[in-house]
Amino acid sequence: MKPIAVFRHSPGEGPGYFATFLDRHSLPWTLFRLDEGEAPPAAPDEFSGLCFMGGPMSVNDDLPWIAQTLELIRAADRQDIPVIGHCLGGQLMSRAFGGSVTKNPVKEIGWGMVEATAAAADWIGNTPRFEAFHWHGETFSLPQGATRLLGSTHCANQAFVRGPHLGLQCHVEMTDSMIRTWCRQWENETVPPSASVQTPEQMQDGMESRIEAMRVVADRLYGRWVQGLKHI
Repeated sequence: MKPIAVFRHSPGEGPGYFATFLDRHSLPWTLFRLDEGEAPPAAPDEFSGLCFMGGPMSVNDDLPWIAQTLELIRAADRQDIPVIGHCLGGQLMSRAFGGSVTKNPVKEIGWGMVEATAAAADWIGNTPRFEAFHWHGETFSLPQGATRLLGSTHCANQAFVRGPHLGLQCHVEMTDSMIRTWCRQWENETVPPSASVQTPEQMQDGMESRIEAMRVVADRLYGRWVQGLKHI
């Protein structure tokens, strides 16, 4: 089986639990470190799927790899190679498929409930809501042909599906070490605590049990996504 290509855009935003899931299911993967200057591949042919992680930049920034990434996602779509995106990754997918990425009404940082739509049952089963981790100031629109799966009080579009592709705004890939690392950067966000922004102390309170609960849903999302992987 061809490997899954995983794209990292920032040193602190690696594949996290997504990599653990792939390893547990003996699914090969390879990491592209765009944050270290690696260029994305010109075509998706050598991969069974593509996964895009988060990052502090915007898809609207003038960065050399963004146009390449958008075309890579479109090429994967043309070849029915499934794509999954986390936060920035989901925004890249929306943009590639004709959607837009704009400022969210508020920054959403920390743990918060997301609500499932009726369409989410095929992806997460009978789970009407769950607590997910968030860290974003922008949001994506639903591109043409996409169906909304998840939403929250502070961000209407938390996940969409489009054919075999899954775009996520929330971070279901988090590990405890990732959360601790991100919390050290909390002051850089320059926003006070609010209904949508938690403090580092709040984010780390009960963190282990919250991560464990979120991984039940992550397993379902990832498990459904890998069903579409190219096996030839």
